[in-house]
Amino acid sequence: MNFLTSRRRHPLARPLMLVLALFLVGVGYMAVAPAGKSSAETEVARQVSHGEELFTVNCASCHGLNAEGTSQGPSLVGVGSASVDFQVSTGRMPMAKPAQQAPRKPTKFSDEEIAALAAYVGSLGPGVAVPEPEQYDTAGLTEEEVAEGGEIFRTNCSACHNYAGLGGALPDGRYAPPLTDVEPRHIYEALRVGPQQMPVFSQENLSDKEARMIIAYLKDIDAQPNRGGMDLGGNGPVGEGLWAWILGVGGLMVIAGWIASKGARAK
Repeated sequence: MNFLTSRRRHPLARPLMLVLALFLVGVGYMAVAPAGKSSAETEVARQVSHGEELFTVNCASCHGLNAEGTSQGPSLVGVGSASVDFQVSTGRMPMAKPAQQAPRKPTKFSDEEIAALAAYVGSLGPGVAVPEPEQYDTAGLTEEEVAEGGEIFRTNCSACHNYAGLGGALPDGRYAPPLTDVEPRHIYEALRVGPQQMPVFSQENLSDKEARMIIAYLKDIDAQPNRGGMDLGGNGPVGEGLWAWILGVGGLMVIAGWIASKGARAK
């Protein structure tokens, strides 16, 4: 103790005390600091990097190297991963050629590649994320809720997609695609991101439960057999009346003309 007391006024005492204090602070921080990146964070970083590579090869020619957009395609900053998952999973992107609307077709990417592309674009800015299964799962809905989903669909969607979800024509050569054989996840994503000319239905406009009820209604009518023969576009009595007029009245006119020609020859 006398040894320390006698040397506390030594010129090197204060620098040594400062070094010792910094050493103790460093050791304490190392003891309580969080560990390095978790395996989950590392996997996300790897997925985003893989998605960037895929984007550069397959998408940058239209959307720009940094997804900032070009004259050939819009910016993808802030569109969210759900938009990419919908467009690429349904084969609408990449487009085969410029057109008014991207048609549905088989996708050229695997599920892993689609997830990587979605993760990369999602990392560029905030947007709608790929939904969790419980957000579009229709299990547990009652018949009354499915019927209510039909009412919501007819109110908000049937003007374009037809009351039976069979699609319909729109201005400027565009069309609302049929909703038959569409995965529930893609229906949910379309509601949230509003692809092409479709409006966006946010959580404030349409809750997750209401979205699930719409999906359940579409799956229900999709599963029902068509007992009336040709559906004629699902337009109900309008299409049926048109065909009845063309075939029925047209057939009667042909028969009437044939009878008249027979009568003229008899004279």
